[in-house]
Amino acid sequence: MNNIKFVEPHDIEKRSFKIIQQEIGDIKLSPEIEPIIKRAIHTSADFDYLNSLKFSKDAVKRGKEAIKKGATIITDTNMVYAGINKKIAAKFGVNVHCFMADEDVLKEAELRGETRATISMERASKINGPVIFAIGNAPTALIKLYEIIKEGNFIPELIIGVPVGFVNVIEAKELIMSLDDVEFIVAKGRKGGSNIAAAICNALLYDI
Repeated sequence: MNNIKFVEPHDIEKRSFKIIQQEIGDIKLSPEIEPIIKRAIHTSADFDYLNSLKFSKDAVKRGKEAIKKGATIITDTNMVYAGINKKIAAKFGVNVHCFMADEDVLKEAELRGETRATISMERASKINGPVIFAIGNAPTALIKLYEIIKEGNFIPELIIGVPVGFVNVIEAKELIMSLDDVEFIVAKGRKGGSNIAAAICNALLYDI
């Protein structure tokens, strides 16, 4: 017997967030990070993000301020790029860009024996104005960002570091969290992904 109840499309998200709140129960989240954690859970159906998402002291504040100033959001995959709400971003003059598929990035990466993520981060560090990084796939992107920041010539407004996987993923995230004066939102451990990176960006955009 089919017990599936029809739900109007516009009610699905509302119902989903209601269910998430019911399952969270009495766990108290600060109003600042609550929308981000809930959207990560909504995207993944994974309640581990209640504990694994880590926020630096002023991460949400700095991220929102950067968006209001028309920041550039740099992603490490076209999947993250595709998942970010460009219509909302455009309202704030925010540009979203992914260098990974650029032909000249590929050529330089092959010539130097580096990953495209490494070359992409180098290029992104030369952008004028506030920059937010949304990294959901490549730990090498986080490692390169760490190196660039340690050199002292560049500090992004926010690093969203949620790459998924098994090789250098945990270590890369720990490097970002070890940086002084750098705001971050990081998913500790192996979990993450392009969908989570995009969800965090959208949570920031929707909550301004």
